Amino acid sequence: MSILKVVLDTNVILRSVSRRSAFSIILDKLYNGAFELWVTNDILLEYEEKVSDIFSRETAELLLGALTLLPNVMKTEIHYHLGLIDSDKDDNKFTDCAFASNAHYLVTNDRHFNVLKSVDFPSINIIRLEDFFDILVNN
Repeated sequence: MSILKVVLDTNVILRSVSRRSAFSIILDKLYNGAFELWVTNDILLEYEEKVSDIFSRETAELLLGALTLLPNVMKTEIHYHLGLIDSDKDDNKFTDCAFASNAHYLVTNDRHFNVLKSVDFPSINIIRLEDFFDILVNN
């Protein structure tokens, strides 16, 4: 199988940043090249904003600095705004990125993404943080 291509919702990043979190292995695996993370400028800005709010500005700068330097963090441009999520339109940036990058998974614990399970096209495979964690640990 080719390298795993994923889009991580901000809630996944927030639960992975702290070294005290069991989910910090997700960022460790990213840093070690275990998968490709696909992002857009809008996604990076949201990561920066939320990490700054919850942790610190310095933590956000370190994270964003690492993400911009890693060869397995891929940036894409969005040409099609699918508008698949009505309940929280801000979440559409993640579905659009997953579509544009042909990602294997969009990883999120946000219930707003559940609507994607009833969409025939485009097919966007969403999985929970815990399931993605299991994939990374068991491979």
